[in-house]
Amino acid sequence: MGSWAVGAILALLASLILAANVLVAIVLLFLIPKSSNKGLCFVLNLAIADTSVGFTVMSLAIDEISQPFYPSQKFCTLRVAFVIFSSAASILSLILVACDRHLAIRKPFHYVQLVTGQRIGMRLVGLWLVAATIGFLPVFVPVFQRFSDSGKCSFFHVFHPAYLLTVFFIGFFPALFLFLYLYCDMLKIASVHVQHIQEVEQAGLAGGCPPSRTASDMKAMRTVAALIGCFTLSWLPFCVASIVLMFCPKCFPYKIIENFLWLLGLGNSLLNPLLYSYWQRDVRFQLSQLAAGVKRRVLLHVGKGRCFPGRGPKPLPAVSCPQLQD
Repeated sequence: MGSWAVGAILALLASLILAANVLVAIVLLFLIPKSSNKGLCFVLNLAIADTSVGFTVMSLAIDEISQPFYPSQKFCTLRVAFVIFSSAASILSLILVACDRHLAIRKPFHYVQLVTGQRIGMRLVGLWLVAATIGFLPVFVPVFQRFSDSGKCSFFHVFHPAYLLTVFFIGFFPALFLFLYLYCDMLKIASVHVQHIQEVEQAGLAGGCPPSRTASDMKAMRTVAALIGCFTLSWLPFCVASIVLMFCPKCFPYKIIENFLWLLGLGNSLLNPLLYSYWQRDVRFQLSQLAAGVKRRVLLHVGKGRCFPGRGPKPLPAVSCPQLQD
């Protein structure tokens, strides 16, 4: 695949990521002050992190389209470090969202006391500090850098394999296992609730009205399951192929990792806002309200700019008092 083709795909992917996440972020900014669900702050942070991923992808697209491009070693190190930083922020934001949903199901009566504005702020600040440490560690520790004359700004040409292995085994795989644990635990809680409801209904004590928590539990479980599935399918092939490539450079074509599997991983930042706009009813409703408002303004603007002869409002005929009496 040529540089122009890769650059065009990256530019399209970056445009979609930016458009989707900026739209979801705007909707959440309108929704959070009116909602009592403090967990939406973590969803907003996820949209911001994915927006930063979109900016990094757009910069990489410009580099591909501008070939031949001969960047310096420092430029490549900063560029790839920012890519890892934004991707790490996105992954850590997914963890926070999953932990928030797990806490809401595990301790629903103490959720409001546990999730306060101060604690949310501390978690978000800690998230971005950890992401910055992961991404920019090779910039401050030259031992993790790898000097290459290939002229290509990519992970394997800029960073040492030891750093990449550290990121994969300390960052990606623990995040994946944590996702699986949270999902299995929520599935267990939801199954216990369903079994309890069935027992109550069989005893004739439900009165035809099942507890309202069941719907919210299943909704949260579906959301986390969808996020886990998309995250796994997006990043696992890239991580596994990269590990194989580092131990056996001739066992796996590098071009497949660079041109296909890496793009699949970046596509996770596009799936996240689409999932939340679909699963979150409040976000979906606010999005429809925003779209309706924009449509109304566009139609009003178009209506003012057009003039249709003969279609103006017709004046009412003058009616005299004798005519009314008749």
